[in-house]
Amino acid sequence: MADIFTSENLIFLIQGAGVSLLLAFGSVAIGCLIGILLAAAKLSHSKVLNFIANVYVELFRGTPMLLQILFFFLGVPVLFQRITGTRMTANPYIVGLLALSFNSGAYQTELIRAGIQGVDKGQWEACATLGISYRTMMKEIILPQAFRHIIPPMVSEFITLIKDSSLISNIGALELLYRSQILGARYYDYLDPLILAGVLYLIMTVITSYFSKKLERKLAQSD
Repeated sequence: MADIFTSENLIFLIQGAGVSLLLAFGSVAIGCLIGILLAAAKLSHSKVLNFIANVYVELFRGTPMLLQILFFFLGVPVLFQRITGTRMTANPYIVGLLALSFNSGAYQTELIRAGIQGVDKGQWEACATLGISYRTMMKEIILPQAFRHIIPPMVSEFITLIKDSSLISNIGALELLYRSQILGARYYDYLDPLILAGVLYLIMTVITSYFSKKLERKLAQSD
């Protein structure tokens, strides 16, 4: 049992934690881009864009993330083969990144929409009076102000993604949880590797939460 606590095994798990962090970073970044586009669609006067954005948000927020991961990993290759007649092998890391990103995008859409709507109406009226174009107004005035209020909940979304990255262990990605299971099978002892994985998840989320609180205080002082 003591053999589990070797430097080699600890490095093996820490590397898995690094994979989880990279997936979370990538997912929150891609999800942010999706969120900006869909928030703009929801705030537009186009019924078509509103419908598309609402369907996307409800679809990804209303179904389990594990189902989404399995659909992209198992279902999409089947659809691809039926359409093209060519077999496709899904990469678990790419699938995990895309599934986490699409799911995060649905949640970030609502965060960004609320942040944009939270900008004082006087700012919108001033831009209209000065004849500033909608694109320039959003890029230079509205979004920078909105993101000051959006950043704290987006950090919370990042923490959620760190934990949710464990779900891609179900499709064979060598992130932190899957590596702990490998060590458990190797030593016929799942307790200690799972505890170590839990400690590493806790360290990542606690550190992120600490910096998030510091950022919130800094943003509150600058208001």
